[in-house]
Amino acid sequence: MRIVGGEFKGRKFYPPAKNWPTRPTTDFSKEALFNILYNNLDFEELKVLDLFGGTGNHGYEFISRGCKDVTYVDQFGGCIAFVKKTTKELGIEDRMTIVRADVFKFIAKTSQQYDYIFAGPPYALPTIDKIPDLIFKYDLLKPDGWFVMEHNPNHEYNNHPNLFDVRKYGQTIFSFFKTPQKEPSAEEEEE
Repeated sequence: MRIVGGEFKGRKFYPPAKNWPTRPTTDFSKEALFNILYNNLDFEELKVLDLFGGTGNHGYEFISRGCKDVTYVDQFGGCIAFVKKTTKELGIEDRMTIVRADVFKFIAKTSQQYDYIFAGPPYALPTIDKIPDLIFKYDLLKPDGWFVMEHNPNHEYNNHPNLFDVRKYGQTIFSFFKTPQKEPSAEEEEE
């Protein structure tokens, strides 16, 4: 695992992940995703949520590129320990909040809103297809925020009303969602 851009570009990490329930995003697909994000989002201003954070790879990439506010959520103890160790090594403990929790419980309980949310759940997770609906049900995205879901060809969200783009990199697929534009009220139109 390596960081592909920004301040820590080229930095490699070796998580002891032999028996972990993780699937790190490949460098190729991650680099392609971050090129899209970099051309559309102001990293320094973002409040980021990384769900099913695993090794923390996605969060480190954001922080390396100037983001100051990443919340990482995972429930696996090995991942949490690795991310705590890595944030300390990089000196970024003040920029990444580490939350050990079940992602579905976190989504239902958080009162925060985010500019960008990434979910990289295990592909075999039985409830994977509920995640986009839950993000919008609990109003986790700020206006104009983006939610990106990583999945494989066994899942597709083409009929989701908030989907606006899909990018495929081999067996890795990123589906992009955003908050729907609200229609102006009659009072707002009169102003």
